[in-house]
Amino acid sequence: MLDRLESLQIALSVGENRLDPDAAKRARDVLDRTGERLRLGVDRTVVALVGATGSGKSSLFNALAGMEVAEVGVRRPTTGQATACVWSADGADALLDWLGVPQRQRTNRETVLDADRQTDLHGLVLLDLPDHDSTSLTHRLEVDRLVELVDLLVWVVDPQKYADEALHHQYLRRMVGHEAVMLVVLNQLDRLSPAEAQTCTTDLRRLLDADGLGAVRLLTTSARTGTGVDELRAVLSDLVRRRGAFAGRAMADLERAASELRPGVATDEPDPKQLPGSEKLVGALAHAAGLPVMLDAVTADYHRQAAELTGWPPLRWWHRLRPDPLSRLGLAEGDEAQVRALTRASAPAATPAQRSQVELAVREVTDAAAAGMPQPWADDVRAAAVAPDDDLSSALDAAVSTVDLTLRRPAWWAVLTAVQVGLVALTAIGLVWVLVQGIGALVGAGAASAPSVGPISLPVLLLVGGAILGGVVALAARWFVRLGARQRRSRVAVQLRSAVSAVAVERVIAPVAAVVIDHRTVREALTRPR
Repeated sequence: MLDRLESLQIALSVGENRLDPDAAKRARDVLDRTGERLRLGVDRTVVALVGATGSGKSSLFNALAGMEVAEVGVRRPTTGQATACVWSADGADALLDWLGVPQRQRTNRETVLDADRQTDLHGLVLLDLPDHDSTSLTHRLEVDRLVELVDLLVWVVDPQKYADEALHHQYLRRMVGHEAVMLVVLNQLDRLSPAEAQTCTTDLRRLLDADGLGAVRLLTTSARTGTGVDELRAVLSDLVRRRGAFAGRAMADLERAASELRPGVATDEPDPKQLPGSEKLVGALAHAAGLPVMLDAVTADYHRQAAELTGWPPLRWWHRLRPDPLSRLGLAEGDEAQVRALTRASAPAATPAQRSQVELAVREVTDAAAAGMPQPWADDVRAAAVAPDDDLSSALDAAVSTVDLTLRRPAWWAVLTAVQVGLVALTAIGLVWVLVQGIGALVGAGAASAPSVGPISLPVLLLVGGAILGGVVALAARWFVRLGARQRRSRVAVQLRSAVSAVAVERVIAPVAAVVIDHRTVREALTRPR
């Protein structure tokens, strides 16, 4: 019972604004009522006799009490309040106050003279309620109020009114699910022959079955002759001994409240950790943030800087003779910080088509999450996602700007530069050497012959070998630069997409997932096995 109480509290605290307001109010009343009853203690069992005018309810009440407590027949009071007979009245005042029983209508059954004969009902609070078919509205309202508060309901009917539609429609059919805390007593058997009594009992059983109360126990009594009174007393004695009536009533009330709330949730929901359409949303946001353009700029920047350091030195020197394009932008040559700032700012604003793609992706996420959910939950899912407006664009720009696009030059660039410079130096030495020998031969100077490596003279070997090796190294460098550029593009792409994904999670996925998680919490609380 405590588990069900906690589950219903969780369901209401998390989803009350998204559940049927009338069902939620009734559930809240049940929680308050059950909590107050727990506070008052569960060592007493409250049993109410409920019946129509002339059913003999008060006579049966007196028969169970063994004394004249309730006024019967024409002497019956016109008050719309209940009469209570309490076995062991000590400490029962708080409970009776909560039940609304006036002091003048409380009787302590256990007296010094016969207390030993009443121990089997010790802890029982027996109520005689006003007639539920009274012409007085206040009487009927009092019955309705106490029917919700007591632990066990004993419906007393007579042979003339047991089939009354008002009884079955207004009370009995509404108590489906409370069979364990209900009894139906067919009273005034002394007015019937055995055959008539059997016919009435069979017909009443049929009506109860039709009401959905097939499990309700049916007893027959005669308060005037005492027939069946001992059996009814024994049933009450057993309930008092086991002290299970309150828990049974509370469980039935809580389960009914939960069942009324269940239509307010779907049978399942998507996994909040993997909402459908999340990846498509991140992709749409990435395009809207200009990631393809930024990655192209990052790749171009890598190629430009690599070419300046790893290309064939003569070609690099030749390029430097051309006008510096950076000067046209008002930047000093080699001012890489400004170049990178320009690269970061190169992403264009989102186009209307890209905005439409983002809107469509957001809608797909929310529609998939809300599919099958009742309308209040679906509305909350769609309201949770941030619309793809300028604020979202600003968030994307801010997230992308946190990614460090600074190119940290690889160490192999410096090694390659040193190799290239060395090869150029060897080529230059060979060239100068060959020129000196050629000039000497032209002027007829007696120059010393150059050393050779095999059939090739060393100057020629330095000249040709240095040039060829320089070209080979330059070609290899271009291949490594392309590979490095692809790797850098991939690394930066992961970082940029992660930044965009964080915005998608913060602005769309996480808020939507929060509603989905709330729905799961409420659904599991309302469908938790008894």
